[in-house]
Amino acid sequence: MKKLILLAFILVTTLTNVFSQDGTVITAFSKSYACEYRYQYDSAIYVLKTYYTAENYEINLRMGWLSYLAGKNDQSIVYYKKAISLMPAAIEPLLGYVYPLSALEKWDDVIRQYEAILKIEPLNYLANFRLGLIYYNRKDHLVSKKYLDKALNLFPFEYDVVHLSAWNHLSLANYREAKVLFNKALMIRPNDLSSLEGLKNIK
Repeated sequence: MKKLILLAFILVTTLTNVFSQDGTVITAFSKSYACEYRYQYDSAIYVLKTYYTAENYEINLRMGWLSYLAGKNDQSIVYYKKAISLMPAAIEPLLGYVYPLSALEKWDDVIRQYEAILKIEPLNYLANFRLGLIYYNRKDHLVSKKYLDKALNLFPFEYDVVHLSAWNHLSLANYREAKVLFNKALMIRPNDLSSLEGLKNIK
């Protein structure tokens, strides 16, 4: 309970710092969005830097995203780490942090971030699905199944997880399960070439 009270206090303090500047920070955010929409990522970063403080969660989060878009992945990581330290119970900076890590192909670190998300929210679909995908690509199909099963239970008629689960079951020689899932994938996307190919591979 004390931890929740402390986190709530941090959130209120952060918001107070942001909105106590007569709307100037809001204007800066608005300008940064306009620059982002025009793919002017360096300009989007520049307009926020005037108001940057290490204690500001929202700006650190935004700077992490913009730095990633600008291809400045190492700087993006710095901002996301700061945002995570400011709001340790928040999922959004952990999800954001994954983008520069993935760009740098730091897959073990990516796994750690998704696992951190699952400690906060065990039924997070995106974290479970992407961990399933990572382990599928690593050909660790049993571990992949553990995460994909959770995601599939959450979204049993969502193409990505149905389709990947089908291929993962096929890799495990679970042919009955694979056939059911490939057919379900075809219900979602009729004539899906990958699912049709999968069915041809079932013995």
